[in-house]
Amino acid sequence: MSNLITKSAPLVVIMIFGLVSVGAQTNPLWAERKVKNYLPHMTVPEVQDFLKYSDMVIIPIGALEQHGAHLPIGTDIINGIERCKLIAQERDVLVSPIMMVGQSPYHMGFAGTISLSAHLILQVHMEAVESLIAHGFNRFIIMNAHGGNRAISTLLVDQINQTTAGVAVSFSQAIQPYLQPVSAPQSDVLDRHAGTGETSNSLYLMPGLVQLEMAESAKLTLPSHLEKMLPEVIKEEPTAKLLFLAEGLKAKETGKSTSSAEMSSTGVWGERSPKESSAARGKASTDAMVAAAIQFIDRWNELVDKKGE
Repeated sequence: MSNLITKSAPLVVIMIFGLVSVGAQTNPLWAERKVKNYLPHMTVPEVQDFLKYSDMVIIPIGALEQHGAHLPIGTDIINGIERCKLIAQERDVLVSPIMMVGQSPYHMGFAGTISLSAHLILQVHMEAVESLIAHGFNRFIIMNAHGGNRAISTLLVDQINQTTAGVAVSFSQAIQPYLQPVSAPQSDVLDRHAGTGETSNSLYLMPGLVQLEMAESAKLTLPSHLEKMLPEVIKEEPTAKLLFLAEGLKAKETGKSTSSAEMSSTGVWGERSPKESSAARGKASTDAMVAAAIQFIDRWNELVDKKGE
């Protein structure tokens, strides 16, 4: 018997080693780490514990749309989520992204863009908010991370306040009184979608997804009357900017000739080279936003505490 065990020992060792090796293998693509107060990473007990000291949620609303050759399709939703995560490391607010897609019909001329109707986006977010309210969350900060969702986000805030037990505010409105101005390089050309501002933010928030070497300056072809407005728009003249944005970047089906594919050779809505962007500029912008968000959250908590006195 002992001789049999001795002869079998190498086989047993091989089998055990094989099991250990298989058990030690993990997904080679996994690089994510657990982030505090980020709902997709949390367990049920962690959410229950969170509710003991906070009922506040921040919901980023982004998009899956083209951002030129140098930024990913998910730029808006990824940057939005990362901003929310940074805020949630400083204060107890639950980060709860609901969906990745937004309203982006004017980018459909570029492969990869996905666009949903305003009605559907609103309905999904309302049902998600109602789920969170059922669990005990009551205060909601709606962060619009994509310009095309601005009206949807505004209506979402209103509908939460008008039809549920929850209380909602717009992130941009909430932080405005606390937001300190950040200096940015002046531009004498249009510099908007996927331009130096958004690229700088991305270099700071998601550096591994930016391919700056692929960036190129866009050639713009605007309707003549919008072209004439440009000097005033670049100077941030309020009326010119309002009218320019009301007509610019609209779906091809509207006949306005202002979809991104009709106006831009690269999808970037601007003539300034994205290669002029910097992570330092993105950090300054993000730091100012996080600081303002912290001040707003502290003030809201203070007012809630006073209400309960």
